[in-house]
Amino acid sequence: LSTITQTQVETIVAGRTDAGVHATGQVIHFDVPEAIEFGDLAFKLNCMLDEDIRILKVTTMTTGFHARFSATRRNYTYKILDANQIVTPLRRLDVAPWYRELDIDALNKASVLLLGTHDFAAFCRFREGATTVRTLMHFEWVRDDEGYLIAEIAADAFCYSMVRNLVGAVVCVAEGRNSYEWLTAMLANKERVPDSLVFVAKGLTLRNVEYSSEATSK
Repeated sequence: LSTITQTQVETIVAGRTDAGVHATGQVIHFDVPEAIEFGDLAFKLNCMLDEDIRILKVTTMTTGFHARFSATRRNYTYKILDANQIVTPLRRLDVAPWYRELDIDALNKASVLLLGTHDFAAFCRFREGATTVRTLMHFEWVRDDEGYLIAEIAADAFCYSMVRNLVGAVVCVAEGRNSYEWLTAMLANKERVPDSLVFVAKGLTLRNVEYSSEATSK
C-alpha cells in the first residue's frame, strides 16, 4: 500500500488471528489523504502480494470507521474430520483430523452451555492488561454432506486462542473424558484449560466480520 500510494500507510485488521489460522473474510482499514487516486487498487495489490493473500474488494468508508473497534460480530468456523477418516491432500491445510468419532448431539449440548456474556479467562491465553470478558453469540456444530464436522462460532470479539480452546474443551466433554459440569465449572472458576486440549490452528477460519449499518453507511 505504501508503494502504491507513495505515502506511509498503517493497516488495522478486524481480527488478529493465531498463527496458522485462515481467513476468508478479514477486514482491513487504512487512512490516506483524500487527494490520492487509487485506480483499481485491488488488482494492483493482488499483483504484488503472495498467492496466499487475495484482496477481494476495496471501498471507501466514513470517517471514524475502524476495522477492529467498529465490528459488532466475528464469525468463525472450525472443521474436523473425525473417526480416523483420511483427510485428502487438498483439504489438509484447513481441516483438523480426529481419531475418534464424535457425537454431534453431545457437541451441541456442551457448546450451548458456553453461550452468553462471561469471563472466558479459562479459554484464553493470558495477555497482560487484556480483558477476557466476551459475549459468545453462537456455537453450533453441523455435519456436512462430505462428513466434515463444522463448528460455527460467533462472538462480539475473541481472545487469543479462545476458539481453539473452546473447541478442545467441548470435544473433551462430548467424548466423555470430562463432564458437562466440568465445563461449566471451568468457565465459572476461570481455571485455565490444559494446553493438551487446545485444537490445532489449521482447522480454524475467520469467515467474516459484521458491522452496524451506522458504521458502514457512507
